Amino acid sequence: MTHGIITAALAGFGTGLSLIVAIGAQNAFVLRQGARRHAVLAVVAICAVSDAVLIALGVAGVGAFVTAWPAALTVVGIAGGGFLICYGILAARRVLRPSPGAALTTDGGTSAGRRAAVLTCLAMTWLNPHVYLDTVLLLGSLAADRGDLRWAFGIGAGLASLTWFSTLGYGARLLSGLLARPSAWRVLDGLVAATMVTMGGLLLARA
Repeated sequence: MTHGIITAALAGFGTGLSLIVAIGAQNAFVLRQGARRHAVLAVVAICAVSDAVLIALGVAGVGAFVTAWPAALTVVGIAGGGFLICYGILAARRVLRPSPGAALTTDGGTSAGRRAAVLTCLAMTWLNPHVYLDTVLLLGSLAADRGDLRWAFGIGAGLASLTWFSTLGYGARLLSGLLARPSAWRVLDGLVAATMVTMGGLLLARA
């Protein structure tokens, strides 16, 4: 039985990791916050806990309700697409009109800045219909195939999310030497802008 639990958990870990590692709006945001060393713990916690909640809902069988209400995903897609495009435009503006202090700062930012980062992360996580499709529906259905071991599969997927976002958020500080130059921030913001606008456009198109 123990071997079966471990096998199911590892399967969930591998499946979860394969779904979240792909470059997307959420990963780009976590990378930028990690490189700035700004509200990293809060951002990583929001991403990991949100995934854990959604995975648990999927394992519990809530995916059937999401499937029954496709209009809900359409509304989320429109709101999320618009949000990502606006965020991408702001990032593009930083590329075209960098602020004088655009180099890397590690002072942690102001409380208002941390609050803005938290709200942005929440919106970027919960207004993305792909999050529901990947966690609630896909991982939920794969977990169901494990029968009594579905919760072990779900725990493995949740640990994959925690591992990935922690690595991305805290590993990004290894780029601190490179990002001490304002020009490097312009490149990073350019990548963020392209990712956000592309993802936002795709969400609106599919909605």
